[in-house]
Amino acid sequence: MQHKKIAFIGAGNMAFAIISGLIKSGYPAEQIIARNKSNETRRSQLRAMGVQVDLSNLDTVTQADVVILAVKPQMMAEVCSEFAQVDFRAKWVISVAAGISVARLEQLLPTASNIVRTMPNTPSLIGEGIAGLFAKKSVDQTACQFAEQLMSAVGKCYWVDTEAEINQIIAITGSSPAYLFKFMEAMQEATVKMGFSEQDARYLVQSVALGAAKMVVENPEVTLATLRENVTSKGGTTAQALAVFEQRELNATVEQAMNAAIKRAEEMEKSL
Repeated sequence: MQHKKIAFIGAGNMAFAIISGLIKSGYPAEQIIARNKSNETRRSQLRAMGVQVDLSNLDTVTQADVVILAVKPQMMAEVCSEFAQVDFRAKWVISVAAGISVARLEQLLPTASNIVRTMPNTPSLIGEGIAGLFAKKSVDQTACQFAEQLMSAVGKCYWVDTEAEINQIIAITGSSPAYLFKFMEAMQEATVKMGFSEQDARYLVQSVALGAAKMVVENPEVTLATLRENVTSKGGTTAQALAVFEQRELNATVEQAMNAAIKRAEEMEKSL
């Protein structure tokens, strides 16, 4: 990976995870600048790692070869307005903000031509994430490779061919950890109602989730349906439980939820 000067505009949890992953992988901390004006604790953490944190937004971007836009979507326009005088033609821009299209970024940064849009998820915070990536065909392939290497510091990468697919990725991988957490939460609550302590219920549920996930990963040739069927005996306890899910149309509910996430992502793109 080329050791270009990287500027992080915004140093929240996701940016911090990427910075930490980069440094752990051997990227020199002195080649990283981060800007977070509202969190002194985070700045102290970054200083301790050798990251420069005391420049203004404008100076941070001016010095960088690669600019990572990691601010909240609703702040993007205001933040980018500070860079009106910056020439981005020789810089690469990587956005990790949901709901901000490449077209919108091109409006906000008119001289930027090499923009990569990414959509990481929260497991990236522990190095187990997966990020969707999109770039127009005109974007320098070296910039795309750099973006992939950057996001690989916190997990896996998945390129999509069209930007519309990024909104689908938001529903499939970006929001979906919350779906799984919600299901686990429901299992925990049901277990507590059976008389188990909250701590024991959490332990049991998280152990099952981890084991099931490992079975999926370690048996790529086995379909999810087959894994489910292998647990299910005709007329048994699992069959009875799954019958309730069928009665309540679990599959349809999940599909509706994912489509709702996609719709909201599309709405955000139009409004931000």
